[in-house]
Amino acid sequence: MGSKPWLYPAPTYRNLETYWDTDEDAPGPRCAHTLTAVAATKSHGPRLILFGGATAIEGGSSSAPGIRLAGVTNSVHSYDVQTKKWTSLKPAGEPPSPRAAHAAAAVGTMVVFQGGIGPAGHSTDDLYVLDLTNDKYKWHRVVVQGQGPGPRYGHVMDLVAQRYLVTVSGNDGKRVVSDAWALDTAQKPYVWQKLNPEGDRPSARMYATASARSDGMFLLCGGRDSSGAPLADAYGLLMHRNGQWEWTLAPGVSPSPRYQHAAVFVGARLHVTGGVLRGGRAVEGEASIAVLDTAAGVWLDRNGIVSSSRSNKGHDYDPSLELMHRCRHAAAAVGIHIFIHGGLRGDTLLDDFLVAENSPFPPDINSPVLTAERASLVTSSKQNQSNYNVTTPNLDGEPDILSSGGSGMDKNSLEKLREASAAEAEAASAVWQAVQVISSNPAEETSVSDDNSQAAETVSDGSDAEGDVRLHPRAVVVAKEAVGNLGGMVRQLSLDQFENESRRMVPINNDLPYPTKKFTRQKSPQGLHKKIISTLLRPRNWKAPTNRRFFLDSYEVGELCYAAEQIFMHEPTVLQLKAPVKVFGDLHGQFGDLMRLFDEYGFPSTAGDITYIDYLFLGDYVDRGQHSLETITLLLALKIEYPENVHLIRGNHEAADINALFGFRIECIERMGENDGIWAWTRFNQLFNYLPLAALIEKKIICMHGGIGRSIHSVEQIEKLERPITMDAGSIVLMDLLWYLFVYLSIFLSRCFLLYLHFPFFPPLRAILNATERLLFYDLEIMCSNLGNNLSACGVKVANITLPKPHLVGALCIGSPWIFPFLFLL
Repeated sequence: MGSKPWLYPAPTYRNLETYWDTDEDAPGPRCAHTLTAVAATKSHGPRLILFGGATAIEGGSSSAPGIRLAGVTNSVHSYDVQTKKWTSLKPAGEPPSPRAAHAAAAVGTMVVFQGGIGPAGHSTDDLYVLDLTNDKYKWHRVVVQGQGPGPRYGHVMDLVAQRYLVTVSGNDGKRVVSDAWALDTAQKPYVWQKLNPEGDRPSARMYATASARSDGMFLLCGGRDSSGAPLADAYGLLMHRNGQWEWTLAPGVSPSPRYQHAAVFVGARLHVTGGVLRGGRAVEGEASIAVLDTAAGVWLDRNGIVSSSRSNKGHDYDPSLELMHRCRHAAAAVGIHIFIHGGLRGDTLLDDFLVAENSPFPPDINSPVLTAERASLVTSSKQNQSNYNVTTPNLDGEPDILSSGGSGMDKNSLEKLREASAAEAEAASAVWQAVQVISSNPAEETSVSDDNSQAAETVSDGSDAEGDVRLHPRAVVVAKEAVGNLGGMVRQLSLDQFENESRRMVPINNDLPYPTKKFTRQKSPQGLHKKIISTLLRPRNWKAPTNRRFFLDSYEVGELCYAAEQIFMHEPTVLQLKAPVKVFGDLHGQFGDLMRLFDEYGFPSTAGDITYIDYLFLGDYVDRGQHSLETITLLLALKIEYPENVHLIRGNHEAADINALFGFRIECIERMGENDGIWAWTRFNQLFNYLPLAALIEKKIICMHGGIGRSIHSVEQIEKLERPITMDAGSIVLMDLLWYLFVYLSIFLSRCFLLYLHFPFFPPLRAILNATERLLFYDLEIMCSNLGNNLSACGVKVANITLPKPHLVGALCIGSPWIFPFLFLL
């Protein structure tokens, strides 16, 4: 069956020529090893880390059964993706024992290894970390408290949601197991937690594969059950915002059951290669190369959608397919490239290195699925770069495994998925074609596209689309929006489950802690907000434009402000938020710093961490910096794209009389021209009057730009403030919310400082300044420390930025215009 125009088939693999300086640097033939992609560092580009495996075999005949692996090693080799060069590494510290059939996962610039089997039997269940952050590579053994998964081999492990090390299944030496364990890398002391997921649980298995999608879904594929039979199913494991884990059976028909294969995600596509059947027979023919497209919910081989399992017999000879007749090989992905090393073919160990691209030829650019996939591929290289986290060794020599992840999945994650038949795959195709017709007809729905993605995005008004689609007993529900890795998701539900579809993440008793409001994503002309996001959201490679001319005109600024304003108008004055939340302070046009923070701690995108953690910005987006326009336009575009996950409140610089003096007005005029610049500046300030004024996290932590002052005694006082509201029309409550800390502290310090300049030896003044310093840098430090602990207890992440004392004093003083009259006196 041919591929649909909106799906492209599995790729073709080819040999890749690589280099090394000495024979020791070459990894050589091996199998049952791991290959892990590691993020780039300051001195190295992206790398693949090869560890362990068997380098020899004993006994056997011309077929795989009966052979024994030998020459098990603990050697480490690094492959530089940019230079195509292999290097043997000799890290310091105590290495793990030689092992094969182990599991590995990347955590930032570290690789974590667990389990396996070696010459002396099962390896321990200790976690070994290879730290590649600096040029001085080092092994660490991570101390984990309490009971863990125990020694095992043939299991799988990966980092889920940039935070949780999840290990599943395997063989503990007595039996094949089906348990699942998770370790929170952001919480010390480290503790393994045995999971009790809801949903359709996979059977016990070993020699399966698993890979974590960038949005936090852990996908388990294939394996061998306790009777030795190969398995063809696939299960997704995901974590909801309430902390509950859930298994879901993936849709589609796998080309073949298999075990001892390899699998890795690129965007929303899981690339599966090789493997064997019962008796050690290799998976042959087209089934040896397959792709599970989790966005469309179908399996594909090189001929297109798979509607039934295909036999190994009767296929024509194809050299490219013969390359994939292997098992016990290792795979990893960097960007859109999938790399495969080694493995076993019959009784022959392999040492070749293969590569394929996720998109071997340009697909139909108008396809909803492909545009979402293409958008994810633009950012997929960041999965191995910007989404990784920094590790810092602590005092006892054990590395901290820091993570920017949150604690749950968005409700748009995979719902209950049922096993798809060939008829259901055809139904999915029919629905997609109907959606394409609807999207292309402006009389029925407004299509939104941009120069980069061409994705058809529609805003539903709740009415049923009248497509010529025959309703099956099992309905196929297709998300109309194609955004990121979750675009084009197919949900297959029995008709009696529709009633529960919208209730999955709502408590059964409807006893919500506070009212929630659903926002419909606002339309922007020609996908304007998508254009802004694709242009500006580049955490790792954003560079200030050499030409200072801003890329939007005044009309586009007006449309952007209107779309965002419609969202702010329906939000309360005090936002009611749930943890986990990332909280960002003043940005002041420092767009480069914003990108640096996104690079360090994760960024709001489906390729980042928006599916399981919210973002809160506390105001002062403009003025002082050189890129106020980029800062405010990107935040507004993100608000339009993720109205329930990105939150903006007002600062004292979101006012015309302030940002006219501190640089925003001048920047608009210089970069957009006088007429367009003044118009855009005025429109931005009209929008600022609608911004919420505070946020309450978990009904415990109140967030605002300034302070509570002496006028505010309850949250209700803030909630009563009606918007739009200007500074001159605001009450003392508004002034305290936006100005409190700066006004009083600036007046006090500036007066003391001026007096100290004229009377430097006056003891009372010296005492006052010394006391003020203690207040600012001692008591404030204690207060912030306590606040940080409270925030962490509620699941709130705050970026810690330490400034030298003079910078902090300058920020506190110069942050208020009240100091200017005193400065003029000098």
